[in-house]
Amino acid sequence: MERVSHWPASTRDSAELLVTELFDIIDERRWNELGALFAEECTYCRPGYDPLVGLSQLDRFYRTERNIASGRHQVEQIVSDLGTVTCWGRFVGTSRTGQHLDEEFIDVYRVRDGKIAFRKTYFYRPAI
Repeated sequence: MERVSHWPASTRDSAELLVTELFDIIDERRWNELGALFAEECTYCRPGYDPLVGLSQLDRFYRTERNIASGRHQVEQIVSDLGTVTCWGRFVGTSRTGQHLDEEFIDVYRVRDGKIAFRKTYFYRPAI
């Protein structure tokens, strides 16, 4: 995985670790650990859903609403600068109905005080 950043090396490493740990928590379904990475007043914007505002809505989304039963995020690159982190890669897994999933994604994050305050996910699909 290649990194591109204007942050000092220790901050770049922190941004990379934050994203890597986030996907480990999600892929391993360790929902109780979301608060270690997300700010209490976080916002998550994801296609097909109203914005999830606050850690409790985010937790509920992952536990009960997300259409994914299992899978793995494969991050190709992480880019960070001035409190913003972007990553892209692919998710491969299975939906709750047993459908095979293989989806490219991009995530954009705003980090404040070492935690994710904002996250927005984009998928590669025709939209307009």
